Amino acid sequence: MRLLIQRVAEASVAVNGATKAKMGRGLLVLAGFEEADSEEDLSWGAAKLAHLRIFDDAQGVMNLSLQDVDGEAIIVSQFTLHAQTGKGNRPSYIRAARPEHAAPLYSKLVELVQAELKKPVGTGVFGADMQVSLLNDGPVTIWIDTKQRYY
Repeated sequence: MRLLIQRVAEASVAVNGATKAKMGRGLLVLAGFEEADSEEDLSWGAAKLAHLRIFDDAQGVMNLSLQDVDGEAIIVSQFTLHAQTGKGNRPSYIRAARPEHAAPLYSKLVELVQAELKKPVGTGVFGADMQVSLLNDGPVTIWIDTKQRYY
């Protein structure tokens, strides 16, 4: 599972012109899944999202987590995080999980993050054409790949 985490001052997701999720301070997370992803990847990723210390403390040091600042989260599925661009100019998405495998993983990730945060998490619509808006705070953008968690 790949997660692109952006610390934001605000973010929203719209589908067909209608706002699906909107939030203030928190994390906008783009999540991409591959066939090899497991419950262990989801659990580890959900805990990491809730506890990653990327918000400033009183001294301006990134030392606080999403839980510490009582921030919000929106998680959006994005298969293009698994794009392979080594050959040619057209990305290949062969590593991205097929929708029938990825959709349940996405739902479970959202469920696990909600349990970690003890509050609802905003979402997009799996497989839909979405318009994602954000005001990146910092900017702070973190890339996590659960298959490379020990590097």
